[in-house]
Amino acid sequence: MQNLPEKQPVTISVLPFEVNSGQCRITAGRGIILMAAFTVLSPTAILGYGFPEDSFQRGLECAPDLIAVDAGSTDPGPYYLGSGKSFTDRHAVRRDLALLLQAAVSGDIPLVIGSAGGAGARPHLEWTLAIVRELARELQLSFRLGIISADVPRERALAGLRQGRVSALTGVPPLDEASLADSTALVAQMGVEPIQQALSLGCQVVVAGRAYDPAVFAALPMMRGFDPGLALHLGKILECAAIAASPGSGADCALGILEQDRFILRPLSAERCFTPTSVAAHTLYEKSNPYLLPGPGGDLDLRGVSFESAGEGQVAVRGSRFIPADRYCVKLEGARRVGCRSISIAGVRDPVMIGSMDTILQQVRERVRAMLPAADSDRGLSFHVYGRDGVMGAGEPRRGHPAHELGIVIDAVCPTPEAADTLCSLTRSTLLHFGYQGRIATAGNLAFPFSPSDLRAGEVYEFSVYHLLEADPLELFPVTVEELQA
Repeated sequence: MQNLPEKQPVTISVLPFEVNSGQCRITAGRGIILMAAFTVLSPTAILGYGFPEDSFQRGLECAPDLIAVDAGSTDPGPYYLGSGKSFTDRHAVRRDLALLLQAAVSGDIPLVIGSAGGAGARPHLEWTLAIVRELARELQLSFRLGIISADVPRERALAGLRQGRVSALTGVPPLDEASLADSTALVAQMGVEPIQQALSLGCQVVVAGRAYDPAVFAALPMMRGFDPGLALHLGKILECAAIAASPGSGADCALGILEQDRFILRPLSAERCFTPTSVAAHTLYEKSNPYLLPGPGGDLDLRGVSFESAGEGQVAVRGSRFIPADRYCVKLEGARRVGCRSISIAGVRDPVMIGSMDTILQQVRERVRAMLPAADSDRGLSFHVYGRDGVMGAGEPRRGHPAHELGIVIDAVCPTPEAADTLCSLTRSTLLHFGYQGRIATAGNLAFPFSPSDLRAGEVYEFSVYHLLEADPLELFPVTVEELQA
């Protein structure tokens, strides 16, 4: 095993190996290497979501230059980062990895995995690496493995904060030292550069911690001289695999063919096709600005993009541009523990109660507070009313429309599991028998789908750090090279 220094310059225009893409054969030399086309196979939206083997085989028959897959996201919330647990199932991840590793090693195709284990912190990275090593032994595979950590030492983040090199994202309060100290995990979102470093060292399989989603798809083609804007836009689409197709699926494969002035998206299942509308719609996915997508080192500018049918369910995309930033910044993500949660789920079908729900819940809250003064300590008590505004809360535009039934989730968060149980239980029993104006029946107000009615939901985490840090592209992401021998 070789441990590399945190800072190591990498010249990506000189590659000490041959490339055989199936479209052209090029031997590395000096200067940028130009290829006629670069083909990327994306097997699934997130490692562990699965994919049909026949779609994957069709992708392999297209002689891909790269197999890349995103393995994580912040979408499931801060719990997984803070707790060090994966939100994907180990058996499912192992199944996907077995197919990917065998195809990559037998076909001499680079395989790049980003945001390993879901949140991409050290426990998630090690969880994924354990599966990779286990499969390498069982399947008798030999390859050079590149490992890229994304954990940020608190001292490094603290130094950046004190030096004025940390800035808040829109809608996020400024970072303070207490939030850093409280964080149980802290990662940075790497760009293409650490992945390129691992690939330039001859790693056939790269497993990276937290990564900018398009980076795992764009790093290698950018090394080959392809346009960064097109490569990153292609990565933006392929990181969700066939979700951008019609009908979309996160559990099916997709192919991207990158050319000098465009890229083409190709479905790998007869059930799906890409359309200009489906690809344009997915380009807007997870974006606050429809024209600009910020990432490590700059913005993806989509103001001049065009989408056109290329026949046979394919779509060609042109005009994507990458605009380098004046300062190279990476996003920091941190999570801290805030307590433990207990919940109770119940249904309501009394139209009188439904019509007075806001008043009833407020009165229940006040009564519980009177009986249990600690009810509002720390996170306290919340109600989620589904069928009215359970998804959007106060932002629901149809909140005043009548419903014939509602689902209520009583959400109790306290410092200890026992305190959360007490708060949840008392709130549930109070609401169950609460006498509101116009109530006729003397039975309970709530219908419970489960017994026991109260459920422990475990520890609760929140994002404590969601900020930008000005940093060198490589300094936070050390690369380790490991030789796995059959």
